[in-house]
Formats: sequence, C-alpha cells, structure tokens
Amino acid sequence: MALHFLGIVVAAALLASTNAQTFQRLGACPTFGCVFPPDQTDFLAGQFFDIRLEVHAPISGSEANGGVPDPDFTFSITKDGRTKGASAYFGVSEPTLERWNFTWYEDLFASDAGSPSVVNVTSKAYRRVALYEAGEYTATLSYNNGSKTTASWLVRDLATVRRTKNIVLFIGDGMTTNMITAARLIGHKSVNGRYQSKMQMDKFPVLGHQMTHSLDSFITDSANSATALYTGHKSTVNALGVYADSSKSPFDDPKLETIAEIFHRLTHGGVGIVSTAFIADATPAALTAHTRDRGQYGAVVDSFLNGITNYTWTNWTGPDVLFGGGAEQFFPGKTSFQGKDYYKEFAAKGYNVVQNNTALQAASSKSKTLGIFSVSNMAKWLDRNVYTQNLVGNKDAPDGKNGSATDQPGLKEMTLKAIDILQTRNAHNGWFLMSEAASIDKQMHTLDYDRALGELLELDDTVKASMAHLKTLGVLKETLVLVTADHGHGFDVMGSVDTKYLEAQEDDRDKRGAIGIYRESGLSQYTNPNSESGPSSNASSINNSSGLTFTDGAYFPSNWDPRYTLFSALGADPDRRENYQVHKNGPRKPASNSTPDDYVVDYRDAVTGFVVNGTLPISESQGVHSLTDVPVFAQGPCQELFGGVYNNIDVFFGMADCLGLARDKP
Repeated sequence: MALHFLGIVVAAALLASTNAQTFQRLGACPTFGCVFPPDQTDFLAGQFFDIRLEVHAPISGSEANGGVPDPDFTFSITKDGRTKGASAYFGVSEPTLERWNFTWYEDLFASDAGSPSVVNVTSKAYRRVALYEAGEYTATLSYNNGSKTTASWLVRDLATVRRTKNIVLFIGDGMTTNMITAARLIGHKSVNGRYQSKMQMDKFPVLGHQMTHSLDSFITDSANSATALYTGHKSTVNALGVYADSSKSPFDDPKLETIAEIFHRLTHGGVGIVSTAFIADATPAALTAHTRDRGQYGAVVDSFLNGITNYTWTNWTGPDVLFGGGAEQFFPGKTSFQGKDYYKEFAAKGYNVVQNNTALQAASSKSKTLGIFSVSNMAKWLDRNVYTQNLVGNKDAPDGKNGSATDQPGLKEMTLKAIDILQTRNAHNGWFLMSEAASIDKQMHTLDYDRALGELLELDDTVKASMAHLKTLGVLKETLVLVTADHGHGFDVMGSVDTKYLEAQEDDRDKRGAIGIYRESGLSQYTNPNSESGPSSNASSINNSSGLTFTDGAYFPSNWDPRYTLFSALGADPDRRENYQVHKNGPRKPASNSTPDDYVVDYRDAVTGFVVNGTLPISESQGVHSLTDVPVFAQGPCQELFGGVYNNIDVFFGMADCLGLARDKP
C-alpha cells in the first residue's frame, strides 16, 4: 500500500512538473480542479474580485480520465475554523453551471505533430465579491467524489487611514538598472570618474527592487506585470486585470479591481493615464480593462470611457486625463470598436479633445481631456528633437487623414498638463496619475539602444520637471512619487566601439577589433559637443546632433553620433547586423522575414557592420524580456514602504496602504 501511494505521489509530481513548462493545461491549475484566485493569493480588504472554478476532464492525452467533468462540485470558504459554502459566505445566489471544452499541447513534440489534447470542463463563476476581514482564509473546491483543491488566501492587515493625497506612478516600460546606468553615462558629464550631475532618479531617498515573474511563468509581459502593479494579483502573459481561465470568451475571465477603480470608487478622486504608446497598449490598458487578451484594443478604449459593461462591476465614469497615441482606435472605421468614432464618444461625455501639442498647451485645465496625438506609438524623443525629418511622411496624423503628426508633445509636456488638470479638478479629493515612458521597452525590443536611452532620459527629465511643478503648485509634500518598471530586458554595456575603425575593415572578424573593453573602453564621448563625429555623420544634415544644446537644465547627449560609441547588446536577440551607430533615418528594424516564421538579418540595417547570429527561435524578429528585478524609486509620504526587495504585487499594496484604501466592512 505504501509503495502504491508513493507511486501516485511521484506520478502526480511528474505531471505537475510537466504541466508547468512550455505549455500548460491552465496556469496555476496543476490538478483537475481549478480555483481562481489560486493558492498563495493576497487581497486588499474590500477589493472586489471574481471567483472562477473549473473541473477538468481530459478526453485525450497523457492525462485522459474519461472526459466527464463533475457537474456537482462544491466550493467553500473557511476562516478561523468556520466553514461556509461560498454562496452563503458572500451572500450571493449560486451561479449557473457552465460547460465548454478546450485544447492544449502537452509539449513541443505534440505541437510539432499538431496533436492537441482535448479537455471537457464544468465551471461556475461568482461575480464581484470581496473579503473584508484581515487574516488567512482557505478556499476549497471539492469534486470527483473526494478530490479537493485548496487555495490559501490572505487578506492583508492594512491601515484605513489615508497618508497621501496624490500619487504619481512613473513606469519606464522595460527599464532596468543597467539601462539607467547607460543613460547616466551618455547624458551626464564625468570628470576623472566623478559625475558632475545626477539623474533625478538618483536623488530619490528610497530605492527598492521588485521581482517581476508571472503567476505561471518566470518571464513576464507588460500586461500581467501591469496587472500585478495595479491589482496586487499575479496573472498570466497577455492578461489585463483578470486571471486567465480556459473559457472561449476573452471577456468572462475572473476580474480584479484595479488601484484606479478602487481609488475612484472610494474617494471620488481623479485619475490620469498618460503614455507614449498607443493608448490601448498593455500598461495604460490594465488600469481599466479586464480581458485575458491584451489585443482587444477596441474594447480597451471603450473601457477607458465606459468601464466594464458586460458584468456588474465598479462604476467608472472615465479618467480626467487620457493622453497618448493610437488614433486608429478612435477615428471611425474597421480598427475602432464597433466602427464608432471615439473622439465623438468622449466629446459626448464632456471631454475636451485635442490632437497636437499646440492644442494641448492651450487647453483648459478645468475639463476632462482626451489627447490622442498620432496613429500607433508616439514619435520618439530622438526623432522629435534631433532627427526631426523622420516625423514627415508617416501618415500618422491622429485625424486619420494620412497627414504627418509633426506637432506631438513629449512625455514631459503630457505629464505636466495632466498634473494641472488633475489638480485643478481634484484639489479636494486628490488624484492618481500613471505616466508611462513606453518606448524604452519598444526600442529595446528592436535593439535601437540610442532611442531607448533617449526615452529613458526623457523619463528622468519628466520626473524632474514634474516634481518641480508639484512644488510650485504646493502639493509636492502631499504627493507620493514612484518611478519603476514593469519588467526588464537583458541589456548591458560592455565597452566602447571605434566606429571609424570598424567601418574601415573589410572582414567581419576584423570589424570586431573595433570594440574596446576594460581600459580600452575609454570615456563617454556623448557629452562632448566637440568630440569627433562618427564616419557616417553629415555636418549639413538637418538638426545635426553635434550642435544640439539645452538651456533648461535637461541632461541629454550633446552628440548622438560620436566616433566612439557604446558596445551594448541584449542577452537574447534575432539574427542582426551591428555597427553600433545611431540610426538617423528612424527607428531600427534589425530582422526581416522571407517566410512568415523565419526572420533573418535585414539587409538594410547597419550595412557597415558585421553579422551577429541570434539566440532566439527564428520566428522572433525582436529581442525579448528578461528575468531581472527592476528598481523602484520612492519619494514622499509612505516612501519607507518601498525599500528592500519584494514582489511586484507589493507596489500595489504599498500604494493602497498609503491611500488608505483598505475597508473592513462593505
């Protein structure tokens, strides 16, 4: 009997191990009974959430058990030794039983063979419930005549006293400590190893680090990492504000109330959302959207304005500020939600609508404001300020008439205007603002390190200007300012490159001799406007970077095209060619595809460089995210909560604690 039991345990362990790798039947559900929120989940007292229960019965594959899922499963909640059925505990009606099936691949061999396993499911969902009493709970799903899945839940014991009036959450998408170090190197002058100035982030009194891994994978994306930052719950890649279930609809997954929704519901304070990405992208979207598919852009835009309409949920009347790109989701047509004109939809609900920087600066701070400034992602700092010829001819004007969006604001202009609007409209109740430097990540993906670091320096300049503006408004001391990231990339700088020498060599192996390491790395030439320019520099070109200067105390390179550049790289790349020079004609495209899933070196990119073989699957055209912890800089009320090393969900709990959002009763 003991040997038989041991065999069952070993088999179960092997099954769980296999079921947690490349493919999973369902994340956080290694058994046939699934509970969402799953085991090891923490909650804010009074935070609304949905519960999804699933019982799986595989028809085929190594887990096949007959294919008949139990329709009579039960679910209970235990607190302090007292157990109640879930319906009685939450005071809601018993949900309707649902049925469906889904398929999944057990491993790469099954995927190559096109041989999926089929699973039948019975399920129930409890909608919009909350836990109010701090402490430990046990949630138990009982099924299949004796099988149980238990989930340990913890409602954190947080104070209900509000300690900050406002929060500004800056997110440098994909930003790591290594990138900050590189940005400091090219933007701040050093004399004999001592920097003569500091980045604004360097001056913050508290520095922490957050772990970014997901619920069911150790590499995250921007959707579920934003979900963790905004809800305190880890989720699955591509999921926004939900746990990913196995149902066919991307809109019925169990939802989690976000920091913006809770703050708006409890305090009636203002909310601002600012991003240099298309505004339906994951980081801004996760504040209001609830779907396991981050690609549901039209529904995301509708959620900004109308909240969740398919289920009873938190009443949402729209943010005070919504600034970014992504005009294709707003002007009417096949790319907008249900073909609607969302400029008109927002205007009909009292929004002032602006489409360029001139109109933004002239706009009243008394009205809710929608600012959409380009099709797709907004222009990069380097193109708006140095290589401005790249703004012309892109057919990216936000009115959808195929003009050029040449009058775009930067992150600083959008953020300062957002602060003005939020403070004017919400001086009494306070406000929450998320401001995202999205293209740190987007340009790291395309290996365009110059543009990525330009975006990071713009973020730092925005932080500096915002804190000065908050001080002018008299609200800096009552505003918690956080600067963090959602995930990282495997980026670093290992030396310098003599681009003139590299270009003079004929053989690829000889070109590598241009890389200087250790002592031969020398000093940064980016802060010296008189340094020798690179071999492809054209002194007569428009806005030549050698002559770029700043008079407002901003710290950016004075020469973006020096002869001696950075030897930098990602840890995971597609095939590409490298010459380590700035891409003057627009953002980089390192690889192109001859067939749908076979990317090779793009023959038009870095033509004077040498070929570097990639390390990623050939279906990948860009670099990917990495495991690294990312920094959290904090200043203001509750800053002490953000020191040390902790999980990404703790950023949410720190903000919620500082805002006093926990509730011990309905």
